[in-house]
Amino acid sequence: MMRLLDLFCGAGGAGMGYHRAGFEVVGVDIKHQPHYPFEFHQADALEYLSGQGQEFDAIHASPPCQKYGKTKHLAGDHPQLIGQVRDTLIAIGRPYVIENVPGAPLRNPVVLTGPMFGMNIVRDRLFECSFDVPFVLSPTSPPAVKMGRAINDGDMLQPVGHFAGVEYARAQMGIDWMTRSELAQAIPPAYTEFIGRAVMARLQI
Repeated sequence: MMRLLDLFCGAGGAGMGYHRAGFEVVGVDIKHQPHYPFEFHQADALEYLSGQGQEFDAIHASPPCQKYGKTKHLAGDHPQLIGQVRDTLIAIGRPYVIENVPGAPLRNPVVLTGPMFGMNIVRDRLFECSFDVPFVLSPTSPPAVKMGRAINDGDMLQPVGHFAGVEYARAQMGIDWMTRSELAQAIPPAYTEFIGRAVMARLQI
């Protein structure tokens, strides 16, 4: 089975998508992630990448995004690691993906959003890929989004005036193992399943 390294993995939204695409997934995060659903190592992501990156067939990285998102004015001392991560990934030479939020300095990114996957959620994410991604999705929106009843509030799904609730957000994102705070940072697995199938095709050439 192809192995994928999931750096800055959080609680495993991205990892689950790659798992569904057929990868054996190993996650790394500087913080303990008790709900991560696959093999997990608590470590500095860049140090782990430099030491063990060659052991994997493909690599995904989600560096801290606080400097680039809507709350960037509150980011404080959060590091800007995208350039350093990219340089290390290029040096290792494995197919890679760097994920981040709109506004991040990614190169020719693929843009994915919830309505493309039939979700009633606003969660745009950028994916810089070192391989071609055949873009075959239709950016259609479910009726509630078209009618303006769903809004983006801190990237959590929320109908106007009321928090939609953890269970509703879990159902929309295809995530049933995370807490509310983990959901707030999570990538819907459908995004990385789509990206993962593209990198799997690249590896099988």
